[in-house]
Amino acid sequence: MKNKYAIHIFWSDEDGGFVAICHEFPGLSAFGETRETALIEAQIALDLMIETYRTKGLSLPEPDSLLVAA
Repeated sequence: MKNKYAIHIFWSDEDGGFVAICHEFPGLSAFGETRETALIEAQIALDLMIETYRTKGLSLPEPDSLLVAA
C-alpha cells in the first residue's frame, strides 16, 4: 500500500538494534537488526494501521511535511 507517511529509523542501544517509528501514528514502532529490516517491518505495521483506521471509519492523520526555509 502506498502512502505519504515518513518512517524514522534510529539505533537503540537498549534494544540492540534499529527501531522504526511513524510520528503520525503514536505507538507504531518496529524493530530490526538492520535498517532495512526495521523499515520493512515498519511498513507492514503502517499498512495494517492504515487498513485498521479505514475499516473503523477513522480519519487518517495528515502526513507531516517538511518546510524548507528560503
